[in-house]
Amino acid sequence: MRLSRIVIKNFRTLEFVDAQIKNSVTCVIGENNTGKSCLIHALRLCLDINLSSSYRALIKEDVYAGVDRTKPFQVLIGVEFEEFHGNDNQEAMLHGTQIGNGRARIFYRFRPKRKIREAIANEECDPAALTLDDYSWDLVGGGNPTIDMKDIEWDDENEAIGATKVGLQYLQAFLVVFLPALRDVEADLQQHRKSPLAQLIEASEISAAEQESLIQAVQTANEAIEASPTIRNLATAIDTAFKEVTGPAFSMDVDLGLSAPTFQAIVRNLKVLLSGEILKTFEPKRNGLGLNNILYIAILIEYFRKRAALGKAAGELLLIEEPEAHLHPQLQLTLLESLSGLPFQSILTTHSAHITAKAPLNSFLLLTNRVAAAPQLSTLSANPLLTGNDINDLERYLDATKSSLLFARKVMLVEGAAELFLIPPLVKQTMDIDLEREGISLIAIHGTHFSPFARLFSEQGLPKKCAIVGDADHDPDVEAEEGDDDIPADTALTTLENNFVKVFLGNTTFERELAIDGNFTMLANAARELGAPKIATALDFASMIGGENEEEKDRVLRTAKRFGKGRFAQVTARHIDQNTVLPAYIRQAVEWLTAA
Repeated sequence: MRLSRIVIKNFRTLEFVDAQIKNSVTCVIGENNTGKSCLIHALRLCLDINLSSSYRALIKEDVYAGVDRTKPFQVLIGVEFEEFHGNDNQEAMLHGTQIGNGRARIFYRFRPKRKIREAIANEECDPAALTLDDYSWDLVGGGNPTIDMKDIEWDDENEAIGATKVGLQYLQAFLVVFLPALRDVEADLQQHRKSPLAQLIEASEISAAEQESLIQAVQTANEAIEASPTIRNLATAIDTAFKEVTGPAFSMDVDLGLSAPTFQAIVRNLKVLLSGEILKTFEPKRNGLGLNNILYIAILIEYFRKRAALGKAAGELLLIEEPEAHLHPQLQLTLLESLSGLPFQSILTTHSAHITAKAPLNSFLLLTNRVAAAPQLSTLSANPLLTGNDINDLERYLDATKSSLLFARKVMLVEGAAELFLIPPLVKQTMDIDLEREGISLIAIHGTHFSPFARLFSEQGLPKKCAIVGDADHDPDVEAEEGDDDIPADTALTTLENNFVKVFLGNTTFERELAIDGNFTMLANAARELGAPKIATALDFASMIGGENEEEKDRVLRTAKRFGKGRFAQVTARHIDQNTVLPAYIRQAVEWLTAA
């Protein structure tokens, strides 16, 4: 069984969400306060029987702030399932919720109570006077498949749309496990009710004979401990002191031992023990938080497997907030790979560029903040502007550096390392603007293949500003040099522009564009430090006489190529205090990005 769709209306920060789920692992990404945790909690309201029902009766903060409270409203959270046919447990759980074509749906509704709805319909109640005490929740499923969940309004009665009530008890076979971002793994492992180890042992169905042998082993160990003279004397002393305090009416016998000789006591006291190259047989509390998180998830995974093997489960869903917490980047990647290969679904909220670099594009649900509006959720792979080749290119190129554009508020795409090293200090020096503080991420794509990146930015994809800052000598709109006649016309950068993308091109290349009056002292000192004294002298002279010409521009470009453009930019950045002029096309890009 696969969770294939999530619909949310008017819940907390989320005004409307309609997301298709394609992968076994789904990554919910976005900056802070975009609603990632809200989406996870919404799923729990709909599916998690372990969530207290007190949370299902919503409070004011649970209702989207943009809802007009003077009118009746509804909070709706719905899910659809697919691929459940042929599994008796899953079909039994979804009985009455199926809507044909191998689909089933369950949805939570929080809306005016039935008697209030009837009073409103009969004009016996003033809708403006309603409070949340006049609202109630219910869980329903199925219904007329021609009526989509997103179109169900507050006054659509379940009977009228063919939906039937779903009792939480029917969801018991579908296990939802939620791991919050701030989780105390060590404490959870020790608490019997929360520990996945205890659940794993229970799912293992240890036979009565094996239980009796374990009890006997503890009894034998206790007898050996009690035989120790020191332990026996301590037990007698404690017993005597206890009887003195309680008196004969409340006295009880005291012994010292490993555990009470019952199977339940053994399970409660069983601990995970670890061994490493340095220490042998130590408890998880000596571990770092990151490895303990992995240990907890590993035990949980094995519990899921055992549960499924018993043949009583209707599926599992793992919800994890920030799985990267305290994890080394390589462990983040191995965790993602492990989850991807398991026979159940996981939904992760993450800020990790390492995870997003590894995850396939169709696993992303991106939440983006918008000015004076609710956050928007986008399914990146469903962006109609992206071709199949674009998606393949992006999955190859979105490494941990470039994938940070998915988290950025605004993006400036540049060609390579030279721009990456020099543009931020140049902008700070000349415009007194810190790009990072403005929420602008500078992303070097290390090439001129801007097209797939640019097509990410659209109303259906990433609804945020993206400035492409490039060299005109790579743009087909500029007349190509002799021999460069294989550039297809449809790759012109200017064709990539839309409401979210704007292109800013220099007249030639970045290094030549820097060679303008006001920057020659900076460039001369950089050349001198790199070991090009003749170039430095020529640039010093250009600084003295003023003006600029093609010869100086060529000198700067040759120097950058000779020592490497990245190295040249790094050294030039050390002399940024002698810079006075920012190339016009870069200034225009910054002004556009920072404009309201």
